[in-house]
Amino acid sequence: MNYQEALTWIQDSLKFGIKPGLERMTWMLEKLGNPQRHICGIHVVGTNGKGSTVNDLQTIFSEAGYRVGTFISPYIIDFRERISINGQMISERDLVYLVQLAKPVVERLPLETDLEAATEFEIITLLMFLYFGKVHPVDLVFIEAGMGGLYDSTNVFKAQAVICTSIGLDHQAVLGETYSDIAQQKVGVLKEGVPFIFAEKRPDVKAFFYQKAKETQSSIYELGNTFYLVDKGERFDFICGNKKISDIKLAMQGYHQRSNAALAIMASLLLQEHFPKVTDTVIQKSLVHNYWIGRTEFIKDNLMIDGAHNNESVAVLVELLKEQYADKKIHILFAAINTKPIDSMLKQLNQFTDLTVTTFSYPNALPLKDYPQIYKQVRDFRLWLKRLSKAQRDDFYVITGSLYFISQVRKVLLKNEEIGYNRLY
Repeated sequence: MNYQEALTWIQDSLKFGIKPGLERMTWMLEKLGNPQRHICGIHVVGTNGKGSTVNDLQTIFSEAGYRVGTFISPYIIDFRERISINGQMISERDLVYLVQLAKPVVERLPLETDLEAATEFEIITLLMFLYFGKVHPVDLVFIEAGMGGLYDSTNVFKAQAVICTSIGLDHQAVLGETYSDIAQQKVGVLKEGVPFIFAEKRPDVKAFFYQKAKETQSSIYELGNTFYLVDKGERFDFICGNKKISDIKLAMQGYHQRSNAALAIMASLLLQEHFPKVTDTVIQKSLVHNYWIGRTEFIKDNLMIDGAHNNESVAVLVELLKEQYADKKIHILFAAINTKPIDSMLKQLNQFTDLTVTTFSYPNALPLKDYPQIYKQVRDFRLWLKRLSKAQRDDFYVITGSLYFISQVRKVLLKNEEIGYNRLY
């Protein structure tokens, strides 16, 4: 089996859709020796901000000299981004080896049990646990949950800490209609005695978090209550009790990124006893140059791409543009998949005078004919990109929407721009 054959086998399981539940994962992992029991990890759940928080953690602990693994979804450019060590994607050779180990067990599942075939995400999660728990052990793993938490296929290990970045109304058909419903799913990963770190401000969500933490006898660390972020313009201070880390500067813009970084810092401090090389200096040094692809990412000084793919993340993007770029003429290109609240997302973005919608090559991409006709349309995003060559000094361009869309746009842009800070490529 070569790499392309291995990738095709994994992606062929997309046809099995999304099937929440842990029975399939539990069965497959047991047949493979339960590699998930051999990892030391942090579990990151939430609606928005998971990837950025995982990336902050990875950068901090890598800078400290530890060997750390990450598991993220979705990928932006290369499938192998999903499983990385110290920011370097898994090799094609290792991925093929993992598939060869897992494939017989995956194929036995529907034959030897009453369970359905494994989904693509379950297979990828299985490969990740195999890699970090058996094939290529590391000091620490940062695991981003997929959809939800309680019935997510990543919820088969006991974490050193659980982080919840945010709660938003996304994937409601699976997770529930209300913020409380979704919060219940996300915090469902919390296990007995595991510290819980979160940044959510909604009273109904916070009440549920505290209730769950009481049931599991988990210590709670709440941003704005247990620990604090003190804004100082371009920098901020992190404060927790008598602990203070001053003048932290982030490469990524926006309060939401500071919130994500504060969560990562809090988790890092909780683990300091076992990872003493994580010092204040390491934290400051690591975050100042830390970028996350596809999230408030600058391809050029006047061109930003951001995977704002639901109402909450669009609201954060709008706030950032108003605060940081009020003196600019903002031009926005947007595309999304058909399961998102398109109308309300576009209404938020329409506060800026130049908003254009488009479509892209993806099974669930919303076709142009289904967009509200009040918005300007372009049939191919490449045509919109041509306007960049005529940019004036006060023009600022933003490409946003589905991460699948951002992935395709970024591939085109990478052909023309040098992105030196991206360690994944």
